[in-house]
Amino acid sequence: MEGHKLGSAPNFTGACIVMFGVNLAWILLFLFAIYGLVAAVFVGLVVNHWVNWVEHRKRLAEEQFATIPAEN
Repeated sequence: MEGHKLGSAPNFTGACIVMFGVNLAWILLFLFAIYGLVAAVFVGLVVNHWVNWVEHRKRLAEEQFATIPAEN
């Protein structure tokens, strides 16, 4: 094991985004079939608000770390 080098892990970001969309689609279809359009639209709006909140938090974190000066 001393000479064994670990390679880099594969990037599963694209697969994660696709599976999020697939899972969201079947959940919204299930809600639409059971509770109707109002429930499906409400859940869709909640998820949209959550995704926008995550994007905003990510942007704030990137700005915060971009302004930190590098130490020499």
